[in-house]
Amino acid sequence: MIERVKKYIRENQMLKAGDIVAAGVSGGADSVAMLHILKSIQKEFRFSLEAVHIHHGIRGKEADRDEALVKKICEEWKIPFQSYHYPVPRLSREWKLGEEETGRIVRKQAFAEEKKKLGFSEKREEGMGRFCIALAHNCNDLAETMLHHLARGTGLRGLSGIRPCNGEIIRPVLCLERKEIVYYLEERGIPYITDSSNLSDEYTRNRIRHHILPAMEMEINQKAVEHMAETARILREADGYLRRKGAELLEQCRQKTGYLLDGAFFEKPDIVREYAVMEAFERLSGKRKDFTSLHVRQVFSLQKKETGRYIKLPGNIQAVR
Repeated sequence: MIERVKKYIRENQMLKAGDIVAAGVSGGADSVAMLHILKSIQKEFRFSLEAVHIHHGIRGKEADRDEALVKKICEEWKIPFQSYHYPVPRLSREWKLGEEETGRIVRKQAFAEEKKKLGFSEKREEGMGRFCIALAHNCNDLAETMLHHLARGTGLRGLSGIRPCNGEIIRPVLCLERKEIVYYLEERGIPYITDSSNLSDEYTRNRIRHHILPAMEMEINQKAVEHMAETARILREADGYLRRKGAELLEQCRQKTGYLLDGAFFEKPDIVREYAVMEAFERLSGKRKDFTSLHVRQVFSLQKKETGRYIKLPGNIQAVR
């Protein structure tokens, strides 16, 4: 299994000599196995390794137990350990966000703070190793994400699921299934904790995990997760290709203050035009998250309207006929 992870890391160019890897370790099976595997390959890949644990202040003594286990493991394996505490329930109320979204924000803050502590700057990153955040998503997480996005409505990018690398983030065990990870730990007698919130069907992702994916594996194909991971890889490549084609088309439409979608633009294939408009949204607003295919269709609808008609879009963008 370790050889598969090493191959996956090389294929996706996740690590290079001199990198500092901050591994997010919750105490669950996935993150503990990832930490053990990273420790096992550290000398070969020549990177520095530390563990970062985030205490969300949600599950009381259970959360304290998780932190204590991760700290104990790190002491035994001689891995530097850092812990960050956040009062997520209080922050959730103050920020008027759900606890899940608040948790995502504080996790980003924790890694940003850790990067700052380590003295990273753009200059250091160019001349030396990079700061990498290792997250322990596995193959089942990828399949769950694909199904979740498919049910809610998405494009190729959403269907391609979780990416092996995304900026500073690397996911070295994304090539492994959850059952393999549990077997790896149990075979070696390595302790881990099961978060009680993962057992509840309150969250959509848990319902997919506990009911839908198992049914697919039992009733349709026992290798469903493996096949979905391969499909995600193909979709990532297709999405990347179309993003490049859309960006090339958009460059042909560049003006001083925006982009002019002329007659030649509308002769291009629909899918390439859609990617070009999404690229324009991202460049003009600085983000892609708030834009959907509905906004793209609204822009295209202006072509058949009279001169002077316009629509307002997120990010303080206007599209004008």
